[in-house]
Amino acid sequence: MTTAEEFNYDESKVGEYTLPDSLVMLDGRKVADAAMWKERRRPEILRLFEEHVYGRSPGRPQEMSFKAFDNDPRALGGLATRKQVTVAFTGQPGGPSMDLLIYLPNKAKKPVPTFLLMNFWGNHSVHPDPGIRLSERWMVEKAAGVVNHRATEASRGSRPSRHPIEKILARGYGYATIYYGDIEPDHPQGYKDGVRSVLGPLAEGKHPRDAWGAIGAWAWGLRRAMDYLETDKDIDARRVAVLGHSRLGKTALWAGAQDERFAIVISNESGCGGAALSRRWYGETVNRINNVFPHWFCENFKQYNGREKDLPVDQHMLIALIAPRPVYVASAEEDRWADPRGEFLSAKHASPVYRLLGTEGLVGDDMPAVNQPIQSIIGYHIRGGEHDLTEYDWLRYVDFADKHGGVEKTRRHRGTEESRRTPCE
Repeated sequence: MTTAEEFNYDESKVGEYTLPDSLVMLDGRKVADAAMWKERRRPEILRLFEEHVYGRSPGRPQEMSFKAFDNDPRALGGLATRKQVTVAFTGQPGGPSMDLLIYLPNKAKKPVPTFLLMNFWGNHSVHPDPGIRLSERWMVEKAAGVVNHRATEASRGSRPSRHPIEKILARGYGYATIYYGDIEPDHPQGYKDGVRSVLGPLAEGKHPRDAWGAIGAWAWGLRRAMDYLETDKDIDARRVAVLGHSRLGKTALWAGAQDERFAIVISNESGCGGAALSRRWYGETVNRINNVFPHWFCENFKQYNGREKDLPVDQHMLIALIAPRPVYVASAEEDRWADPRGEFLSAKHASPVYRLLGTEGLVGDDMPAVNQPIQSIIGYHIRGGEHDLTEYDWLRYVDFADKHGGVEKTRRHRGTEESRRTPCE
């Protein structure tokens, strides 16, 4: 494998492979219990992903500040309260920052559980709401062949299908989103205009081989959004689900693996470098992704182009880092590029860690039929259709959140408490 174009859609070419054991330390010791996982093996795996895949990221800047510039309780025809907040990473005017767009259901009891995700086209693209501030950042419009342009009113509400906000709100959940280009533009030189230009270490004008790439930067931005959500009294920061689609699914997994504040982690068709096993060499490969998107991962990851078997980790270990929190992996039947089977197998092979920690992991040994979701602690579905984030996906994620700590679970708990105080049976 030497060219960027190479990929594989032939299952017979996958061949045999051996996955690293999540429960065996680098020195050969078997992880004996939950304490050994938490204190020894989990930090070890996290360091391996930092060194070999995503790179090392900085912590929260001490100077970071939040500035709300919108709080409208009559948004969406009175259905929601819309909030917009600028997160200034260095606290300096003109410094790197991101805008967080939030909708909270007015009828829900506060604080509310909330879904957090990044979007591809600017906050203004997720809904035609005229109150959303137009992004002034770098944009890419592939359909028009434009590489760099500014948003216009014509692009407002241009991508609503991936963001069924009213239906999310109707189920009692908040919705929060960030344009990923706020943190870093998505091209090889994007770091010059992103947060890595300020917070990313350079050695002799170059990033160290284990320094964070763009996915690391975007994941860092999700963690800084979580810093704000913890301050908002209308949001239940103990019940925030981080979600991502495609490259932002890779981002959500990495953010959730690093930051245990995220209660639920959701990967929608994240593929290579996300949920799919690298060693399967099916669909997009490590070689291909590193050549076409050289800015996404750390430089060390490139040494595994065509050498996936030499990686000290594979993506089932990324999912295992999220244990014992609920995690959901989703695929699409026609999205062979993201390797649906590899995504399912990754979830399956993360299960031993979940079981060590006293949870069920992924229930079932076999990949389910299309549109037959598994909603165990590790959830999975493969839906019909192509690579996309659809309403079907969203409704499954809301169902999953209901089951694992969201609105419906809270309602059931309240009902139980109320029944205990009822004088007659």
